Amino acid sequence: MPSSTLVAPAMRRARLGVALLFLTNGALFANILPRYPEIKSTLGLDATTYGLAIAAFPAGAIVAGLAAAVFIRRFGSARVAVAGTIITSLGILAAGFAPHVAFFALGLFLGGASDAITDVAQNAHALRVQRGHGRSIINSFHAIWSIGAVLGGSMAAAAIALAVPLGIHLIISAILFGIVAIIALRLCLPGRDREIDEDAVADGPELGGALQRITAKTVIILIALVLISIAGALIEDAGMSWATLYLVTSLDTPAALAATGYIALVGAQFVGRIVGDGLTDRFGQRAVAITGGLIASVGMGLALAFPSIPGTILGFAAAGYGCATLIPAAMHVADELPGLKHGAGLTIVSWLLRLGFLLSPPIVGLVADNAGLRTGLLVVPIAGIVAVLCAWALEGRSDAVAQRSG
Repeated sequence: MPSSTLVAPAMRRARLGVALLFLTNGALFANILPRYPEIKSTLGLDATTYGLAIAAFPAGAIVAGLAAAVFIRRFGSARVAVAGTIITSLGILAAGFAPHVAFFALGLFLGGASDAITDVAQNAHALRVQRGHGRSIINSFHAIWSIGAVLGGSMAAAAIALAVPLGIHLIISAILFGIVAIIALRLCLPGRDREIDEDAVADGPELGGALQRITAKTVIILIALVLISIAGALIEDAGMSWATLYLVTSLDTPAALAATGYIALVGAQFVGRIVGDGLTDRFGQRAVAITGGLIASVGMGLALAFPSIPGTILGFAAAGYGCATLIPAAMHVADELPGLKHGAGLTIVSWLLRLGFLLSPPIVGLVADNAGLRTGLLVVPIAGIVAVLCAWALEGRSDAVAQRSG
């Protein structure tokens, strides 16, 4: 086995490489989100059609998500993550140039499909790097994803304020983050992943075998974990798909300022993920999830009950902070469920949580066309309540303490 003096520099470089991948993944999609109202207006879409069109991104992710393992086993997680990043940027670029809603949806579908593969690949490489460090660092990568989302949203806000055309803005984004991804590849660990890393992205046949071995109790817990993950996805999607549009159309917010609704959500989500590990160690996943669900429900509920520009931005911030640990906690518990092959529970939850991203836009759009977008955004407080009700499936403080001491 290589000595620590030889391994440490490579692992430090690889950690930086993975961080750049997560940063890029967060920034790419965030560059187009604040410009959705402009695209909606240009294409002349009503809320329902708009919701269906933007659901193409998670639809692509659901279709392609389980194929990630095949590519990773063949080419290695780092190469797959970088290739997926570049294809994602091209899909988003195509969506930005789309002259018709069908081409807009097709571009998002391509971007979503490649984004799902990138997501699995970068997490697989992150787990490989974490194993080399000998301690938990995975949450820091997800926090960096949130920084990337803030960066991308801020770039979009600046482009709007400076009246930079959408096409030019997205070309700059694609080139910039494509270069960053290529640099990241040079820093990541070489070669294909070992079998233990590949197990973290179990594919379809493995999932089928795993499902035949689990008990009814495990199925119930798995359902609760999926619901927690979907609740987190619904809250996140509200900021991605609707925050800017709601601030512009319902509260007459200037377009550049309206982008801060999404930025506030992902910025607060970053804070929640940074402090989340410490809070989880101290109080347990269950208490943190219950508190987060309540913060999201009450914060966004008050923002919708008493609408104002600053109150709405704060409401989205509360939603982002509240949902910060929901998906990571559910994935952690799912990955350790008894009777499942290593990685199968994680893959099931990771794949099904995308239903939240898929179903949220058309449902909110349909409600918005019939009762107003303010009513449609009630999905956020409702999702927070769902997380609270399903939090029993997560680890309590005593469970976490016992696991550490064992």
